[in-house]
Amino acid sequence: MQFPEKGISQEEVASRLNDAISHDADWRGGKIFSLVYFAGDDVADVLKEAYTTAFYTNGLGPGAFKSLKKFESEVISMTGDLLNCPEAAGNMTSGGTESILMAVKTARDWARAHKGIDRPQIIVPVTAHPAFDKAAHYLDVDIVRTPLRDDLRTDVDAMRGAITQDTVLLAGSAPCYPFGVIDPIAEIAGLAAERGLLCHVDACLGAYLLPFTERLGYAVTPWDFRVPGVTSISADLHKYGYSARGASVVLYRVRDLRRHQFFAVSDWPGGLYGSPTLAGSRPGGAIAAAWAVLNFLGTEGYTRLARVIMDTTAALIEGINDIPQLEVLGKPEMSVFAFASDSFDIYAVADALAEAGWHPDRQQRPPSLHCMVTPVHEKIVDRFLPDLRRATEYVAQNGAVSTGRAATYGMLDKMPDRAAVRNVVLDSMDRLTGAKRDPAARD
Repeated sequence: MQFPEKGISQEEVASRLNDAISHDADWRGGKIFSLVYFAGDDVADVLKEAYTTAFYTNGLGPGAFKSLKKFESEVISMTGDLLNCPEAAGNMTSGGTESILMAVKTARDWARAHKGIDRPQIIVPVTAHPAFDKAAHYLDVDIVRTPLRDDLRTDVDAMRGAITQDTVLLAGSAPCYPFGVIDPIAEIAGLAAERGLLCHVDACLGAYLLPFTERLGYAVTPWDFRVPGVTSISADLHKYGYSARGASVVLYRVRDLRRHQFFAVSDWPGGLYGSPTLAGSRPGGAIAAAWAVLNFLGTEGYTRLARVIMDTTAALIEGINDIPQLEVLGKPEMSVFAFASDSFDIYAVADALAEAGWHPDRQQRPPSLHCMVTPVHEKIVDRFLPDLRRATEYVAQNGAVSTGRAATYGMLDKMPDRAAVRNVVLDSMDRLTGAKRDPAARD
């Protein structure tokens, strides 16, 4: 793909853009169970207007763009109120990965300043998001992953046994992505407080949904700032906050702790430089859109959407468990869950579903298929469950279908050499960013 000699018309740009997007997965039709959190056209209209209104603003310059200072401060304040710590200090980031990375950086620099630990260690359950591994890799921090209990929640005794003199942070999820269960945050935070450690809760999935399911009367394992010992929380606005990507929040119980997150340079010829998060320039549209959707929906709107999501999740779980060869794993507390089979290769079921246009995610350890439920899935329950039953019956009778993805994923899942599997993933990423050559392009 060569750099174009001449520009093309706006109409041609739009035509090519729409043609490319027409080949994407049908997220509006509820055919995928991850990546997109769509709350309706009314919410989308609010997001588009807010984002485009603030399109050219830059979060790096709150002095120039006082509107962004107002929007971000109010998003932080509203989120702190929602998570039961109105005085919490925080910042908006580009997403959950950056929020988690900031929490790990804060723990690392806090430990250096207050404990003299040069190479800190963090402890997280095996179900914690890979963003913790990425943070450890980027920040030169050691990471230890601990096993689960039978209920798929982290084993706090194993965490206790993993603590060393270099440990600075314990973390849990609310909920974990693979199984939708909330880790025993009160136990983790209590252990952290007992040992003088920080405790982070990854609530990127749950922060803007769990408070509203609790209002609806659902039992929710304690996880937010009401739990003594919780020192920081990550919360994704572009998940169940329904904001435009990329927008997340990282919050700290006390303002002094957040100072360890900041970065500043005082001797650059270009002037004094400081940034609160990893990014320098930050798109003002994402900040404005987050502020807009929180105000547009409010408690009433989020509670209404939570009811739709939880009713839909219950219908899907009941329908899946009614299929004899399938079983939902654990007892999900929110709107994400996985299902597996003791009878046959569950990846073959995913291949059969793909033939009908459905795209649940494949998981490993154990092999399972994963669903993340949003309001758009309310209308597909009566179509998905019969297709799932047919796919299950087909695999039970015929084994894997012809696409071969089941065999490939199953092979990678079973390979003992995980470094080799990582290389497969790296090769795949390398290929994804290679543009196809246009045969009409000049030589």
